Amino acid sequence: MSSSRIIRLPPLPSIRDLIKLYKLRAMKELSQNFLMDPRLVSRIVRSAGSLQDCEVCEVGPGPGNITRSIIQNMPSRVLVIEKDKRFTPSLELLAESSPMPLELIFGDVMNFNFEQIFNEDYKMEWEDKCPKIHLIGNLPFNVSTPLIIQWLKAISEKKSAWRYGRVRMTLTFQKEVAERMVAPIMSQERSRLSIMCQNWCRVEHKFNIQGRAFIPKPDVDVGVVRLTPLKKPTISLPFGIVEKVVRSVFNYRQKHCIRGIETLFPKPVREKLASELLLAAAIEPTTRPFQLTVTEFGRICEEYMSICKDTPNYMKYNYRHPSSNYLDNWPEVEINNSSSYENIISLKDQ
Repeated sequence: MSSSRIIRLPPLPSIRDLIKLYKLRAMKELSQNFLMDPRLVSRIVRSAGSLQDCEVCEVGPGPGNITRSIIQNMPSRVLVIEKDKRFTPSLELLAESSPMPLELIFGDVMNFNFEQIFNEDYKMEWEDKCPKIHLIGNLPFNVSTPLIIQWLKAISEKKSAWRYGRVRMTLTFQKEVAERMVAPIMSQERSRLSIMCQNWCRVEHKFNIQGRAFIPKPDVDVGVVRLTPLKKPTISLPFGIVEKVVRSVFNYRQKHCIRGIETLFPKPVREKLASELLLAAAIEPTTRPFQLTVTEFGRICEEYMSICKDTPNYMKYNYRHPSSNYLDNWPEVEINNSSSYENIISLKDQ
């Protein structure tokens, strides 16, 4: 972005000075780490693409380092969602100095619904270009993975922020997590997160930041990732089905994929149905999970759905849940009977 596209804020105390002034410290229990280098902050914001005339929501702004850079890139409006009210003075100072509206929202992003916070005029149809709306954040390590899984579910359902269209995200993760998100087949990093992210988004690992750039210094380096929702996922099935199948398979990452698929079914029918599923999906039972493409996982999910349509009780089965243990010792004919399954659950709950 050219310098003519950057605006300058009025003179403000540096973030380092504000941290000292308000005696702010990164709280370990909230996995907080402050990024102090303005060049790296600017690089994170540039990774999002042009923000001019866009609405930008920053999650976890802390004292406002990234917020300053967002403002300088001339969005039409900025919203920040912060859980820690200790940062109020620093963020209010930014709001007073910002040439565009800056709204401070206190809340936990894990429970936050983005359905109504953006301008309806920015809403786009899913198949159209991405709306002029961005989510940006230096995420605490303890929430980054569960948050992205939660957001992928919202993307699959076109809810929350994605009610407005294919809203892009530029976020920080532990470097190892970022590598898993983009990992190709056959790679050591290939995981459940790889399949889930790549099924619903175009994932770009933009760059890494060494841990020493943060205060306090974390034990790991950080990766900056941009995610752009796809117009159509490779696996067009409900999120819960895809997540269940992918999780079951990667629970046995180094073993043959049939081992994880077997756990989708009760013991009396486990081996038989797992073999039938892989045969129908045209996948070798000795394939290991990290060797499977997203398309191949899609075929596994489709065949699992097909089997469950014939016997809906299999969809409810969870081999790790106590209520499902009864099915492991139940005759196959009874498992296939809906009323018998409900009786099993009733007995367990008594």
